[in-house]
Amino acid sequence: MEGLRARDWNRGRRPCRRGTVTAPRIDRAAAVRSAVRTLIARNGFHGASMGAVAREAGVATGTAYTHYASKDDLVLAAYCETKAQLAAAAMNSLDDSAPADARFRDIWLATYRHLTAHPDHARFLLQVDHSPYRGPAHRAAIASDDPLVAQAARPDIAARLLPLPLEVIYELGLSPAVRLAASGTPLTAEQLDEIAAACWRAISQPEEES
Repeated sequence: MEGLRARDWNRGRRPCRRGTVTAPRIDRAAAVRSAVRTLIARNGFHGASMGAVAREAGVATGTAYTHYASKDDLVLAAYCETKAQLAAAAMNSLDDSAPADARFRDIWLATYRHLTAHPDHARFLLQVDHSPYRGPAHRAAIASDDPLVAQAARPDIAARLLPLPLEVIYELGLSPAVRLAASGTPLTAEQLDEIAAACWRAISQPEEES
């Protein structure tokens, strides 16, 4: 029985030539991105020097610089990763055949649920949006083929949106979901539905009658 337990514990682990077991490989770049996101969410940008980020990630400062030449590069990489994870969650199980207003509601609610489960992500996004990184970060996210931007460009949704800059559409449409998730304000399902509907009304024009 002891032999079986040992064999099961070692199953799938690659032994070294001398019979030792290799440790799982650590993605240090991902650890550094996670660390900067955590520190900025909690302390703002002033508490997120490259040295502090390296300590949070459990790596040497030189290792952080190996992956990212500057704090600016690191912040943008963490922002794009955070937005990509958010977009994946928001688009998961989305019914593309649903009407534009229903799709927006589902995206809004999925955005809120994802960020409520990851409040540091919400706070990190807010910190970036209220900093000089905002413009470069938004441009970097759009350049990486953000699925949420692509969804807004779909003909049926684009036809309903008010003729406003994309940044304004985001601020009135999805940004409230980010702020509410970051604040931790308790809300009922009915209240969330009402807020999502209000955000849609803020960025859309009435559907033309056929």
